[in-house]
Amino acid sequence: MLLKSINLVNYKNFESHSFEFNQKVNCFVGPNGIGKTNILDAIYHLSFGKSYFNPIAIQNIKHGKDFFVVDGRYTKDNRDEKIVVSLKKGHKKIIKRNAKAYERFSDHVGFLPLVIISPADRDLITEGSDMRRKFIDGVISQSDKTYLENLILYNKILGQRNALLKYFSTNSTFDNDAIEVYNTQLSEYGTEIHKKRQAFIEAFIPVFLKQYRAISNQNEAVSLHYKSQLNEQPLDTLLKTQINKDRVLQYTSVGIHKDDIEFNIGEYPIKKFGSQGQQKSFLIALKLAQFEIIKSQSGTTPILLLDDIFDKLDEQRVERIIGMVNDERFGQLFISDTHADRTKKAVKNTHNSFEIFQL
Repeated sequence: MLLKSINLVNYKNFESHSFEFNQKVNCFVGPNGIGKTNILDAIYHLSFGKSYFNPIAIQNIKHGKDFFVVDGRYTKDNRDEKIVVSLKKGHKKIIKRNAKAYERFSDHVGFLPLVIISPADRDLITEGSDMRRKFIDGVISQSDKTYLENLILYNKILGQRNALLKYFSTNSTFDNDAIEVYNTQLSEYGTEIHKKRQAFIEAFIPVFLKQYRAISNQNEAVSLHYKSQLNEQPLDTLLKTQINKDRVLQYTSVGIHKDDIEFNIGEYPIKKFGSQGQQKSFLIALKLAQFEIIKSQSGTTPILLLDDIFDKLDEQRVERIIGMVNDERFGQLFISDTHADRTKKAVKNTHNSFEIFQL
């Protein structure tokens, strides 16, 4: 798979700009605030139909304009593909593949596999469990449509069950039969999601550990642990036993929407006991493992976006990462950096063809 070109119209800080890309390495260099990360986010937009950095779609429109368009030209499986993502104020976002609009955005997820490594990934360590669930879900969904459909349905039913619990509280009433309808559906979808997450983590851990050892030169012991209430009891049982608590809280307190992954260095949380360099190495290893898993499951080499990853890493770790990216396993690469000399030196060492865009 290859992204040949991109055209941006009224996207973030770009009024109208086009780029023709190298088939291997592409670097965007320039001072902070010039728009390097915005270009990477536009490429992300083409794969997922949304921004990696700003979930509020309308805020991706250039200030003072009414719409944005991101137009990408690809080659995949020896076919030319044109993907267009557009949004006009007051209208729904549109994603088109070869001039035909998708009815469901979820149908597009996984078509153009992509992995991004960014300073924003630090939220995976520092923020709540929902960030880590999104990470798992994002990896699995790129190659498993059924998983994504089950997740969408689970969240829809969860919202309906929560609304019913609030209705019961407001009106001082209760209907166990109505709750049981939602329990049955949540249990069905939640159990399948839990099984897929368990299988994913089991396959993911050895790949992650291999990547971390390569980056850190085997200096630190790290681990991942999947935490889920469903590890102890079936979801149907949990929902029944916690109903009185849920009625008081007015929301569903058990289920796969409470799952989490523990990130440890040694025996302690990396959030509290890892240095900035160790945390960054941990996150990069997570993302490179994500890359390997998606490539293996989809049969397509994902595009890899590296957003300002050289910051807060010592020179040895940077060299190891560049050495890994030089491997034939990787396909097309997009890098952003504030230091043109540092980037040029790094990509020259890969002995690949490259293009540097000075912004």
